[in-house]
Amino acid sequence: MRITVLAGGVGGARFVRGVREEVRRRFPDGAGGSEASVDVVVNTGDDLWLAGVRLWPDFDSLLYALAGVNDTERGWGRAGETERVAAELREWGVGWPWFTLGDLDLGTHLARTAWLREGLAPAQVAERLQARWPLGVRLLPATDAEVDTHVLVDDPDAPGGADAPGGGAPTRELHFQEWWTRYRATLPAREFRQRNLGTARPAPGVVEAIADADVVLVAPSNPVVSIGTILAIPGIREALAATDAPVVGVSPIIGGAVVRGMADACLSAIGVQTDAAAVARHYGARHSEARHYGARSDATGAADTTDGARGLLDGWLVAEEDAAEVDGLRADGFAARAVPLWMRDLETSAALAGAALDLALPGP
Repeated sequence: MRITVLAGGVGGARFVRGVREEVRRRFPDGAGGSEASVDVVVNTGDDLWLAGVRLWPDFDSLLYALAGVNDTERGWGRAGETERVAAELREWGVGWPWFTLGDLDLGTHLARTAWLREGLAPAQVAERLQARWPLGVRLLPATDAEVDTHVLVDDPDAPGGADAPGGGAPTRELHFQEWWTRYRATLPAREFRQRNLGTARPAPGVVEAIADADVVLVAPSNPVVSIGTILAIPGIREALAATDAPVVGVSPIIGGAVVRGMADACLSAIGVQTDAAAVARHYGARHSEARHYGARSDATGAADTTDGARGLLDGWLVAEEDAAEVDGLRADGFAARAVPLWMRDLETSAALAGAALDLALPGP
């Protein structure tokens, strides 16, 4: 049994931990002659250069969570972290004073940067990073290209704002991390732009992980800047369209609200309601005839469904609070089911992963 997950961020990390646990329970030591593996295609759109080092926020969230060394109170970074180096960098005016890097975390960034400067590709660096701990899954960066996400906003420092002479506020392009962390997504986004998409290609192993999977799961990660960035990399959506594996997604929206973060600000920027069914329709239902040719998408990962057969999903899990949406989703071509979506601990995360696998592989 080969399971491939598309994921990013803290929600993705919690879900992947649940997938790993559920797989261990269902396939203990290859019981029944069926060994299982889990590959995770990780969003790289949040990545950035800062203070001379390369940061991979989503990859590191998954790495630390699966290794059991993450800070569960904050939801990001390392447990037992200190911030002496960050304080010293602030004194030198280096980096972003509102974007704190922990000392242990900086060790990861320095190791990664050293290997990149030695000439290793990001996929090779990813292998080295995860070799330190027995993760039980394989993490694959979506691409080796630097596809850092930037956000076009009205310039918050421009005099006059929208009332400036000439009409319309001047715009500024911010790195996604500045928009997300410094401004807490309060500046309305006009557009999300991923750099180098035209020349980006899936990292080694990504297409094969999708093509050879028995099940593909889409984690409840941000549909626009996490999953959307993965899907926007040329070749990945085409691999999803061609795979024979069922593709099942989990809603990041519960009862009309985001589970964590500010994904609603991202959804509104691309004209999608903060609604479980709306996100499913944003991804699109995948009809059987769509499995044999590639589907187009824009930089948000939205499907081009003009011919009715270019969606991503076979199935979609919504929260019990959104059970009223199930019939409409089924009518639109999704195998839909309402289940508990709150991932409060490993047990509830594993239960959610089990529900996703059950929807993808219904029993006799």
